[in-house]
Amino acid sequence: MGLKEQIDRDLKEAMRSGDKTRKLALRSLKTAMLNAEKSGEKAHELSDQEIVSIIMKEVKQRRDSIEEYRKGGREDLAADEEAEMKVLGAYLPKMMTEKEIEVKAREVIARVGAQDLHDIGKVMKPLMAELRGKADGAVANKVVRDLLSGRS
Repeated sequence: MGLKEQIDRDLKEAMRSGDKTRKLALRSLKTAMLNAEKSGEKAHELSDQEIVSIIMKEVKQRRDSIEEYRKGGREDLAADEEAEMKVLGAYLPKMMTEKEIEVKAREVIARVGAQDLHDIGKVMKPLMAELRGKADGAVANKVVRDLLSGRS
């Protein structure tokens, strides 16, 4: 069963069981998936990798919202966003740890011959191509910055 079918099935189950948080998170995800399918010149069926990218984007949006709600003193809304983020996170593959990212980053740095922070673009592009869907870009960026600035 593909990821899309799994999400559809879980949405139906959430609607039957009355799980509002799960239902809201999955409906939001389905909308984002539908928009992605219809965007571009020609509508197309999304691959599991494309769906994972959409889920990661949705999780990041919620993480940003949580931060803003906390700044505004709205813990109630932050808690709602955290619950939805947790639902969506269940559909993501296990993310790489910082140490695993560091190993890959060192390989890419050696391969491209990066010397300092001015070379971060030369490192990030191929690194994120390898880590897409497996690692958080912000964590990878931090690891690369630390390595290139000599902090690791």
